Amino acid sequence: MKKDIHPTYVPCQVTCACGNSFEIYTNTEVLRIELCDKCHPFYTGNEKQISAGGRVDKFKKKYGLK
Repeated sequence: MKKDIHPTYVPCQVTCACGNSFEIYTNTEVLRIELCDKCHPFYTGNEKQISAGGRVDKFKKKYGLK
């Protein structure tokens, strides 16, 4: 590797909007995020499954076809 071209990695305190915080190593010291694994709907099990019908289903419904 070339010398003096790579950033220095320092401990970074990551804080989520939900209040969860953890530490990682990166080139910045403080990082604020909106979603983390403690509050994201996919990871918490609160994910809503939305069944959006396609174009064919809309067409059939509109014209009363089976």
